[in-house]
Amino acid sequence: MPVKGHHQERSTEPEAPLARARHLLGAGASISEARHHAAAFLDRARADNGLDVSDRASDIVQLVVSELVTNAYKYAPGPVRLELRLTAHAVDIVVRDGDPTVPAARTADPRRVGQHGLEIVSAVSEALEVAVEPHGKSITARIALSDAPTRA
Repeated sequence: MPVKGHHQERSTEPEAPLARARHLLGAGASISEARHHAAAFLDRARADNGLDVSDRASDIVQLVVSELVTNAYKYAPGPVRLELRLTAHAVDIVVRDGDPTVPAARTADPRRVGQHGLEIVSAVSEALEVAVEPHGKSITARIALSDAPTRA
């Protein structure tokens, strides 16, 4: 109960982060399905929770989901799990797969075709974390929901 004469600060964070998970089976259609799932998740966050999600942030989330899910299908055996966790200011994209090998971004090479996914994800993410788990690994990328202020 608030004390008289004091106001209680209201947190801008939801009491519990909104989260959705989806197991993906089969590469081609599942990559597209994962992008659509992420877009719908952010649309619901806008509509149901009033969160400010910029169009740019939505595009970046879909790009990161596509890159991480594509890499999981390309390099890891077994199923892929996509998790999206939302706070008031960011969305965490978590992709779990069955390969415990920790990926590494390669040095830039304009002659190389492909294999730039982790470089791209790292460049557009606020944070990027890889964790080895008992049955594979998880890669978590944090994307800001709103655009950073532009410099004058």
